[in-house]
Amino acid sequence: MILKKGTQVKIIYGKDKGKTGEILEINKKLNKVKIKSIGMIKRHVKPTKENKGGIISKESFIHQSNIKNLDEKKNKKKGN
Repeated sequence: MILKKGTQVKIIYGKDKGKTGEILEINKKLNKVKIKSIGMIKRHVKPTKENKGGIISKESFIHQSNIKNLDEKKNKKKGN
């Protein structure tokens, strides 16, 4: 499967099954991807001079075997 930043994918396994999103980041060494607003986790951040701190929600990595490429289907249909 060819994955790039900005590609539309669908989650096929896990707590976010059935949701779609855009790839934000790829970690090729661990075969994981970060998808916009999918796999949200909470982090407790200490306050600093620059940062207010508190509980922050952010995306976590998902293994690439748990996603399906949606843009690939669109490209094949256009080609035929």
